[in-house]
Amino acid sequence: MEIVYSRFSVLFLFLLSWTSFTTTDAYDALDPTGNITIKWDIISWTPDGYVARVTIFNFQQYRHIEAPGWQLGWTWLKKEVIWSMVGAQATEQGDCSKFKGDPPHCCKKTPTVVDLLPGTPYNHQISNCCRGGVVSAWAQDPANAASSFQISVGQSGTTNTTVRAPRNVTLKAPGPGYTCGPAKTVAPTKFFSDDKRRKTQAMMTWNMTCTYSQFLARKTPTCCVSLSSFYDKTIVPFPTCSCGCQNSSQTGTCVDQKIASVIQASSRKNNYEPLLQCTQHMCPIRVHWHVKTNYKEYWRVKVSITNFNFNMNYSLWNMVAQHPNFNNVTQLFSFNYKPLSPYAGINDTAMLWGIKFYNDMLSQAGPVGNVQSELLFRKSPSKFTFEKGWAFPRRIYFNGDNCVMPPPDSYPWFPNATPKLATSPFIVLLITFFSVLIRM
Repeated sequence: MEIVYSRFSVLFLFLLSWTSFTTTDAYDALDPTGNITIKWDIISWTPDGYVARVTIFNFQQYRHIEAPGWQLGWTWLKKEVIWSMVGAQATEQGDCSKFKGDPPHCCKKTPTVVDLLPGTPYNHQISNCCRGGVVSAWAQDPANAASSFQISVGQSGTTNTTVRAPRNVTLKAPGPGYTCGPAKTVAPTKFFSDDKRRKTQAMMTWNMTCTYSQFLARKTPTCCVSLSSFYDKTIVPFPTCSCGCQNSSQTGTCVDQKIASVIQASSRKNNYEPLLQCTQHMCPIRVHWHVKTNYKEYWRVKVSITNFNFNMNYSLWNMVAQHPNFNNVTQLFSFNYKPLSPYAGINDTAMLWGIKFYNDMLSQAGPVGNVQSELLFRKSPSKFTFEKGWAFPRRIYFNGDNCVMPPPDSYPWFPNATPKLATSPFIVLLITFFSVLIRM
């Protein structure tokens, strides 16, 4: 039996496969090597254990750890305790009643550790600590893309053959979403002195790698995208209930915009649980892409990002967009820009973020809860055209989460390419009239 596929069937299968593999699994096509690596360096031995320096490296290009910061947990393999810490602290001490004299810092089998806050006394600090657990994305601010602390472990073994790595490592940043693999022994880390003239190395080094899954982080998306253009009065919206519905318990509470001033004046604004403005999409973040102007050799886009969450300011926010004309971006107004090249030789992905002390904070929902900029592109006739929706991005991320896009067939088309003209009643009437004349 011969099976014949129509063009529509092939197109439908392509769109189905394209949308089925670009959203929530741990592999990110735009950041294929992105991960968080936890490096555990044993720097000295003690009578009953060791002193280690633990560093959390964020090797993700555009996904950062925002307030209230990271939480690192694990399970000890033996009867280890934490005697002391510098640059971080365990959230619970646990039962240390069997110890005489000064008790350990933490005796729990499964400790949870958090970063110290800014302003911590210097004698409790080490480098790359004490930022409240906030860690920048690698592409956005590599100087602040790591967080460290020092830990003194007892009852653990005192040689490379008797000591054991922590297991069941968990990372919240600040919520769920990361899955960490087992510790692996790697080549000992080398350290340089301040004057760079002496090199030392760790006694032993373990690496734990953590990868992110948007589906594990939350069951509903966190952002959506709308589109508009100068040649079409219609604003193409995102689907209704893109991030949940108002009557769904998954989205939490929502309030009407009319009582925004009351909400912002209340103490709930410091709560990290979302309190959203009631909308048809119920997304905390909306990105709007507007094709503003068409010049002879250039074209201009206006990008607006709106916060609908009354309980959260997005500090160090960033947006990633994929568009074939990003290799010809000429100028940006009021945003920082960095090209990302996940595929060799193809520059179609860009990372945008705010200018420090100007618009790097996306304020909570309300009159000032938005940021915007304009982008100027040079035209590339061989690779880019306004026809058939090519003026709009294929994919947009906000703070590393894939946003809900409008259906591809709803994108505004340039007037001389839109199929609406061919199906207008006037055109149909003319075709019918001339057909009758020919037959007469």
